[in-house]
Amino acid sequence: MSQSFSQHRRHFLGFAGGILAASGFGLIGSASAQSKEQSKAAAPAVKVGAHTTIGPVKQINTGVLDTGYVEMGPATGPAVILLHGWPYDIHSYADVAPALAEAGYRVIVPHLRGYGSTRFLSNDTMRSGQPVAVSADIIALMDALKIEKAVLGGYDWGARTANIMAALWPERCKAMVSVSGYLIGSQAAGKVPLPPKAELQWWYQFYFATERGREGYAKNRHDFNKLIWQIASPQWKFDDATYDRSAAAFENPDHVDIVIHNYRWRLGIAEGEAKYDAFEKTLAQAPVIAIPTITMEGDANGAPHPEPAAYARKFSGHYEHRQLTGGIGHNLPQEAPQAFVQAIIDVSKA
Repeated sequence: MSQSFSQHRRHFLGFAGGILAASGFGLIGSASAQSKEQSKAAAPAVKVGAHTTIGPVKQINTGVLDTGYVEMGPATGPAVILLHGWPYDIHSYADVAPALAEAGYRVIVPHLRGYGSTRFLSNDTMRSGQPVAVSADIIALMDALKIEKAVLGGYDWGARTANIMAALWPERCKAMVSVSGYLIGSQAAGKVPLPPKAELQWWYQFYFATERGREGYAKNRHDFNKLIWQIASPQWKFDDATYDRSAAAFENPDHVDIVIHNYRWRLGIAEGEAKYDAFEKTLAQAPVIAIPTITMEGDANGAPHPEPAAYARKFSGHYEHRQLTGGIGHNLPQEAPQAFVQAIIDVSKA
């Protein structure tokens, strides 16, 4: 997880100061300009909330992790990997995944490290929430599943993971749908203070920077994350059953460590893993993403997020932005599955 540049995510600031000052960013392919004729193929009909479960969950050794994931669709279909955010889980794609499988895609929906049934194989492995480590996990999952190249889709942590994969391993990424656009950042960017209103939106990040915050999150993660859902998607009227299905994933024994480290790393008050230092130097330069990309944003996203005009030129290949109306919040795939499915289909054929 802003209506102005001052409210952009911390990680976005790494390139904003140098690039935004030098060029006026404009939207490319806005939703208002898109017609039905532009879609490559119509997505199967998707009813919001039609699927209350997603599964079965399989497990696979991916080197560092025993990764839990759901697989749907034909094994020979083009691969699509769908990545969830914090504090959510694979149920964000409960409606999306079956529709894509019906359309002929091989759909993979993994639990990220620290969620659901995904476990570390060694007690000695650092419980790192460093974004590049999460991205490396998905490359390792692709290797284990013998997937050479995939279309990526994600929001929040999932969008950031997809962005990093596209920047560091473009040869493994066919195309991407990224909610809230370009989310690559750096520790240096995370140290830059923001105006007060923007800092207020990051209240939980400062809470997590304290030991009180760690203990509070460990003790109250169910209610804490439900509050985040309400703030991030103020017009989404989810029920307790919908939330509780995802909340089960937060009982992962590594969940608290991963989340706390992720946000402390962003502020530069926690170290990352040295093996990723070279990658971090590349990411700190805010590399342009060349693979075909569709970015999306809901009109009621209550979480911190950059404005679409601020990141349009961070995508050098086929690119368009789709702005959704109707009270769509932060968890866009679960709140607007039809639009997300259509974007995956369209970008895969770009």
